[in-house]
Amino acid sequence: MSGLEGDTLASALLANGQRLVARSFKYHRPRGIVTAGPEEPCALVDVIGANGREPNRLATTLLLHEGLVAESQNRWPSLGCDVLSLNNLIARFLPAGFLLQDFSWRRAGPGSGSTSR
Repeated sequence: MSGLEGDTLASALLANGQRLVARSFKYHRPRGIVTAGPEEPCALVDVIGANGREPNRLATTLLLHEGLVAESQNRWPSLGCDVLSLNNLIARFLPAGFLLQDFSWRRAGPGSGSTSR
């Protein structure tokens, strides 16, 4: 793909019509670019360089340069044809994720500031 000087990877991907950037870790649901800055929650890519793979780089802050090699995350064998994206067929039956704090018990007592469940 190509982009303009000063563009970010996210900008170049969108300009080239690439809307799908990665897949979610747990259920492999499609993820795209939803914001334009460092607060972007979804557009994480792996950058392949001379020093190896650098995971979890934010596409909205990664500036384009000649020879940039970036790969999407959480897909196999490819982003467009991910085997585990079959989870989408049964998504309505899969529960939402849980919070770890739901499994922790707080000690109740004077001055603890919490109550028992």
